[in-house]
Amino acid sequence: MHSQYIAVHGGSRDMHNRCCGGRAWCVKDICGIVCAVFTWLLILFAEFVVMRVILLPSPYPVYSTINIIIFQLLAFLAFASHIRTMMSDPGAVPRGNATKEMIEQMGYREGEMFFKCPKCCSIKPERAHHCSVCQRCIRKMDHHCPWVNNCVGENNQKYFVLFTFYIAAISIHAMFLVVTEFAQCVQTEWRQCSPYSPPATIFLLLFLSFEALLFAIFTLIMLATQLTAIFNDQTGIEQLKKEEARWAKKSRLKSIHSVFGRFSLAWFSPFTKPTWQTKFNSHFYSV
Repeated sequence: MHSQYIAVHGGSRDMHNRCCGGRAWCVKDICGIVCAVFTWLLILFAEFVVMRVILLPSPYPVYSTINIIIFQLLAFLAFASHIRTMMSDPGAVPRGNATKEMIEQMGYREGEMFFKCPKCCSIKPERAHHCSVCQRCIRKMDHHCPWVNNCVGENNQKYFVLFTFYIAAISIHAMFLVVTEFAQCVQTEWRQCSPYSPPATIFLLLFLSFEALLFAIFTLIMLATQLTAIFNDQTGIEQLKKEEARWAKKSRLKSIHSVFGRFSLAWFSPFTKPTWQTKFNSHFYSV
């Protein structure tokens, strides 16, 4: 059975953690919101330094144009991936579906064992975990990331992997541009190097290099961790808790397909959804 989103509770839409008329997922956590906004500000700072200090004043138009296109494309994809990760339902299980009527409707028989979450009163599907920040059980929950103000789970892991990939790429590109700019400025003895004074230029370039190095290391580690978890068909929480696999583990190829879909250029797009074919009970899905 193809996984699908259906209404529970008499066809009503569950508005918990939702905004924009229920069309978007929004976790109302102050710490997460601050971290997400801070992430945007850091991207904007990198935009400012790269464009205003490094590329636009460059005396080499071909070099400048090529790097502007590359940097802007990576920055746009990183920002879009962040938004999609933050505002996508990570795989929340409907709250309050552990009622007698719903249990009977799901086809559970008397004496059959299932897991019920005492915090959100929901029947937990296999590999679901409760998130204390989102206040929901999340299918295939990997972890809750404050930088995207959301859980990373079954529905948005692709976007989180793309976010870490594009942030790492933009950070490495920024470090390359900073090193090149420093070399050019030293060669010209800081004359006509940037529209700002040499001390201001040095400060901006050093701050950008520190930011880029820090984010490159952090996101490359996160990217490697995510890819390892996908290859092994084991989430971060399952690895941390050393949970014994009670599910049939997928091969590496099928595990990748379950996150990204079949290979195509859509793998690298934060605007496409992979097509899942997970055999979850449809009552575990909410609109």
